[in-house]
Amino acid sequence: MSKYVESVLAQVRAKNANEPEFIQAVEEVLTTLDPVIKVHPDYEKNAILERMVEPERIVMFRVPWVDDKGVVRVNRGYRIQMNSAIGPYKGGLRFDPSVNLSVLKFLAFEQVFKNSLTTLPMGGGKGGSDFNPKQSPHTPGKRCSDAEVMRFCQSFMTELYRHIGADTDVPAGDMNVGGREIGYLFGQYKRMANVWTGVLTGKGLSFGGSLIRPEATGYGDIYFAQNMLAVNGDTLEGKNCVISGSGNVATYAAEKLMQLGAKVLTLSDRSGTIYVADGMSEKMLKDIMTLKTVKRGELAEFAKKTKAAKFFAGVNSWQVADKVDCAFPCARQNELNGKDADYLLKHGCKLVGEGANMPSTPEAIEKFLGAKIMYSPGKASNAGGVATSGLEMSQNSERVSWTGEKVDDMLKGIMKSIHDNAYEAAAKYGFKGNYVVGANIAGFTKVADAMVAQGVC
Repeated sequence: MSKYVESVLAQVRAKNANEPEFIQAVEEVLTTLDPVIKVHPDYEKNAILERMVEPERIVMFRVPWVDDKGVVRVNRGYRIQMNSAIGPYKGGLRFDPSVNLSVLKFLAFEQVFKNSLTTLPMGGGKGGSDFNPKQSPHTPGKRCSDAEVMRFCQSFMTELYRHIGADTDVPAGDMNVGGREIGYLFGQYKRMANVWTGVLTGKGLSFGGSLIRPEATGYGDIYFAQNMLAVNGDTLEGKNCVISGSGNVATYAAEKLMQLGAKVLTLSDRSGTIYVADGMSEKMLKDIMTLKTVKRGELAEFAKKTKAAKFFAGVNSWQVADKVDCAFPCARQNELNGKDADYLLKHGCKLVGEGANMPSTPEAIEKFLGAKIMYSPGKASNAGGVATSGLEMSQNSERVSWTGEKVDDMLKGIMKSIHDNAYEAAAKYGFKGNYVVGANIAGFTKVADAMVAQGVC
């Protein structure tokens, strides 16, 4: 590494010593930027790296709400407004006990480059709360009621609304923030701001949402994989695929894989993994979607009713299949470690397409790159969701609704552009086929050039 990169990394580690996820994300990006830093001395002169690793603004606030028993509860809310050089802040809201500054700063930092790669004018941000909608505060083993989720969302937005806007910061959904939560958040924003505007994406179709938005991240992940395989004249037809997670990203990735003739062998959640040796049927997948989105249940329940599926309690998706061609981590950060990577490589894996944010540990990434398989980082291959959010913003601005076919065609085009830009950037700097280097450089240079042009701000 250059002395400049080393010095910035040292500063980040010292200033953020208690934020391991953020440090990991910064190291993953900065350690690949030497080739472009060397030919652009103006980046160091303008302290681009130092400015890029510091959020433009962090908002942290109290979220008081009342549960169904009348007990007052208090959670912590956040919004990280990381970088607005190329457009308004854009990034999801996550409701989960794991949410803290480190996690949200890593997600916001990644979002800057992901949004840059989409070719759309969007800056990077992220937010959320340590609120857990999957656990009732007064009844162990039960979820929060719809009324409790609504009251929490309304309290959360009562503070957040003053910091966001259609041309300032446009949040979306993320982990545990789906259509229900976005609806409650949007309703409260409209109530507080007294304006109807496209301030949130992932909305329902009846109030400004976009067709294909729920499917977009999962579909986009598979479209990116298609493009990687096409470089070598290959397709997804007949490929054995393992997927982690069972939310929107995982299930719609599975749906698209099935449409393209691949076999989906696994899905997972916190209870464990289901494995279908011959590949899941469309009916099985639809039943899982219903279980997750309507009944909000666990895969363990599904496995009890389905003889074709084996269930591995407390086990992830990576070490249950005998033959693996492609792996798609679609659950959460650092879910796929070095041992998992060894298993996948030993059992024939030739492609890993990240659908989640930073799901592979540094050790796993090193093994994938060392084996020279096709590996795409989440900032590139899971950008379909935020890309379609950008398309939703465009529809809201025009007060129109596009057809599903039009949105899907645009998504395919965006994912191809992301792939091609990453592939070409890697080749240009002597790292042909390395999508980590390519995505980082392609995403970074667009933002860096904008920051230079706008002066020290």
